[in-house]
Amino acid sequence: MTRTALLSLDDALPQLLAQARALTDSQWVSTFEADGRVLAQDVASALQVPPQDNSSMDGYAVRVADCVQAGAVLCVTQRIPAGTQGTQINAGEAARIFTGAPIPMGADAVVMQEDCDALEDGQVKVNKAVPAGQWVRRSGEDVTRGATVLNKGTRLTPAELGLAASIGLAQLQVSIRPRVALFSTGDELVMPGDVAPEAMPAGAIYNSNRFFLRAMLQRLGCEVTDLGIVPDKREATIAALRDAAQHHDLILTSGGVSVGEEDHIKPAVESLGELNLWQLAIKPGKPFAYGKVNREAGTDACHFMGLPGNPVSSFVTFLLLVRPFVLTLQGVTQTDIARTDMTANFDWPRADKRREFLRVKRNAQGGLDLFPNQSSGVLTSAVWGDGVVDNPAGQTVAKGDTVRFISFAEWLV
Repeated sequence: MTRTALLSLDDALPQLLAQARALTDSQWVSTFEADGRVLAQDVASALQVPPQDNSSMDGYAVRVADCVQAGAVLCVTQRIPAGTQGTQINAGEAARIFTGAPIPMGADAVVMQEDCDALEDGQVKVNKAVPAGQWVRRSGEDVTRGATVLNKGTRLTPAELGLAASIGLAQLQVSIRPRVALFSTGDELVMPGDVAPEAMPAGAIYNSNRFFLRAMLQRLGCEVTDLGIVPDKREATIAALRDAAQHHDLILTSGGVSVGEEDHIKPAVESLGELNLWQLAIKPGKPFAYGKVNREAGTDACHFMGLPGNPVSSFVTFLLLVRPFVLTLQGVTQTDIARTDMTANFDWPRADKRREFLRVKRNAQGGLDLFPNQSSGVLTSAVWGDGVVDNPAGQTVAKGDTVRFISFAEWLV
């Protein structure tokens, strides 16, 4: 089915994600190697963290009953570094203790060494009254035994890896990497290095989309097969799609998703499966294709997504649609990106009927500056910018207005 009316992003995205059933296969990987991967099962702790009460400061472990008033003098009977276990302290005693060391039996508080004076004959003077529990980290205050600390569908970052290690996990079960076949269409495309700039023929352009699409797919944890540039011929396009579908979960293309005589993606995909050609109400971006290419063997079809050819349109459309789709294939349940309210330090008087994603940059005043050229072919706007303003359809912007900002740093992580 071909769509001719403009489809809103809010309508298109749920329809698209409904097709992205999570891949069922998983694998065990070293926790060291799991950054960016997606958990395939819940992770529960088999122990308490910390495993026992311990000191959060260098100082002295004491009995609160001995330190009701400032000036108490106690006998230091032992020294407890981290990784060792002390013995019970009795009335009138203190233990020299270091950060992370277990609290000895009998003690119920820690006094920082800065609040004490070491005396002769192994004694210490406590210069402040000591409340119960001071500078004591309780067993299980971080993680309790049996608690689920990481949920299935979590995309792992360094913090999650550290947490997994803190409960003793050397390996984690993660979703397999989606296999993505990437190719571009267009006889005008030339690969950097194949032709020197001064020798470029008339009408030729370097293939920039291939580079940023591959990089973004890899950042999302995909296993990417780069199939290069497919000639603008229907037979060549059909052959490339048929071959790619056999061993991949998704085929991603840029260019050739309009309806011109030289745009062969639409009929090629339809000859092998099905295709929806959407006209999205977004700017940059508008033409977008989603479909399925049936495999010759087996019942599962390979997903197909076609992006527009203009570089900024392809870049933004990838972030809006391909990114959440790929994450959903890996089992991620939360794919939304936070939007932050910020102040526009620019005017945008031309309201558009499409929802706009304006390339902007944070300034020293805490507001946003606008890149002067918002054309869909100006890739320098994405390099210069820190992110985009998500501007609703029909909305103008005046200097001082509050706008919704999406950071590239969060989008591209």
